[in-house]
Amino acid sequence: MADVWAVLDGHLAQAAELRRALHRQPDLSGDESLTRDLVLRALPAGTPVKVAETGAVLRIGGPGPCVGVRGEMDALPVVERTGVPWSSQNPGVMHACGHDVHLAALVAVALTVEEYGAPVPLLAVLQPREETYPSGAKDIAEHGILDTEECAVMIGAHLQPALPAGVVACVPGGVNASSDEFEIVVTGESGHAAYPHLADDPLLALAEIVVALQSVVSRSVDPMRSAVVGVSSFQAGQAANVVPDVARATGTIRALSSETRALLHERIVAVSENIARAHDCEAVVRITVGEPVLENDPRLVELVATRLAGQGMPVSTDLRSLGADDFSFFSERMPATMMFVGSETDTSLHTATFLPTDADLRAVARALLAGYLGGAALVADGSGGA
Repeated sequence: MADVWAVLDGHLAQAAELRRALHRQPDLSGDESLTRDLVLRALPAGTPVKVAETGAVLRIGGPGPCVGVRGEMDALPVVERTGVPWSSQNPGVMHACGHDVHLAALVAVALTVEEYGAPVPLLAVLQPREETYPSGAKDIAEHGILDTEECAVMIGAHLQPALPAGVVACVPGGVNASSDEFEIVVTGESGHAAYPHLADDPLLALAEIVVALQSVVSRSVDPMRSAVVGVSSFQAGQAANVVPDVARATGTIRALSSETRALLHERIVAVSENIARAHDCEAVVRITVGEPVLENDPRLVELVATRLAGQGMPVSTDLRSLGADDFSFFSERMPATMMFVGSETDTSLHTATFLPTDADLRAVARALLAGYLGGAALVADGSGGA
């Protein structure tokens, strides 16, 4: 019987055609039904289970504990400028993050597992809404379908042009940050700008809060831990001669540990409320909780990295990022590994000219197959857990 890696190579031409079809027909977050159906038609025959509104899961193989492989389906509101014949035909929408490649690679791996007859089933997880809230991964994780399907391990891979082509980052522990958003609304007393002593200026209070927040990470967080508190918007007032009564700012909170995340939430509230109070104003802080820290299981990472190295794929153990991915909702429930795969393109993610190559598709497919094989070994050893 052919080597499993050779079987995978035999499905790559079909996967490349699927990738082009997906790229030509991108769907925005929450509207991925056409993408889902296109991918389901390319997967091995089976009975898919619809989940998370526009998502689905499909088991390849028999009963028992299985290895989940995630593929994100949504595109971005970007006007494409690649110029390829298979550019987006959906105006203002583009696969600018590589999700078309991830999906096509998942199909190649699923077809390989079916043909090769691997003993551990594979669960193809077609996930909506990776790019927006509410998170599609969170909906799938909370739905109960992963328990019903006895999904014991979850595997994911994401193109990352910051890495050299063909290199796969497979790193234990926290590799992507938790991601939360905050809004600070400061209320004061409006008045004439010529008589500031008769007003309680929320703009000044909020300006001091924004400056003070820049020291939260440097003075409250262990310098050996990574974190970001960033203010990205500030709105107050409409007239040059009027002290406004309300000022508002929003921003992001990133952390690579749950302890740091909780500390940042606490400090943002305390700093905002106390500075506002010093100006006879009131601050209300609203924190929207997003993705948790994405934690790669060390046992699974070792199993996967061994298989990558066995195929001559360079493995990096350095890449960590304060970016976020809702794959973390899977990693907090079961052993999971997210890999980052280098790309031949030198264009950044989420840009109008981002265009991975067929070689990048092969690299992602090989990474996912290594992930599946490592996960299968973990399941066979009885170490996986739903």
